[in-house]
Amino acid sequence: MIRASQTDLARNVQRLLARRGWTAVELARAAGLAERTIRGLLKRTNRPHRRTLTRVATALGAPVDELFQDPSLLAHRLFDRRTNPVVEQVVAEAPELFRGWTEGEFDNLYSRFGAGGALTAEGARQAAKSINRQRELQWKVAVLMETGDADLLAEFVELLYRRAIVPPGTFDIPSGGEARTGRLEGDFAMLDPKSP
Repeated sequence: MIRASQTDLARNVQRLLARRGWTAVELARAAGLAERTIRGLLKRTNRPHRRTLTRVATALGAPVDELFQDPSLLAHRLFDRRTNPVVEQVVAEAPELFRGWTEGEFDNLYSRFGAGGALTAEGARQAAKSINRQRELQWKVAVLMETGDADLLAEFVELLYRRAIVPPGTFDIPSGGEARTGRLEGDFAMLDPKSP
């Protein structure tokens, strides 16, 4: 195995560990491997066998080839990671914030920036919390869409959406296939900032 692949391997395993919120000890346990094997992999001091890589990937819930992704081939990811190096520090300091994250969520975090440029450590933490809040809300919505309340949720979301994009006090309310403009009434009047 060439040195660049070992570097990619170590970085990808660290990223996947952070996604799960695991330590090297937890990965070793889940993969059925010795802790020294995982530590050697992370420190790039050993050359793991295919069977070891398969166990690591399986435990991390990733395909083996994801362990060898070359970040430099993904220009935008590389740029984002170079402009936000503090994210790696935050991932290492607070892996629990990143438990269960997808690659897309990491891309989202790395692509953010602060008022004067790159994120600060606190900015990265706040962005991670915001992404987690969004994830939790999306999960809840997905669950509710599978229940008898799906239509109610869809109507409520539509009302909130329209409130966000239509001037306060007016709404295009579908009525028998036609749109009409009107005021919110009943239980949904509380959404109208002009309601008494």
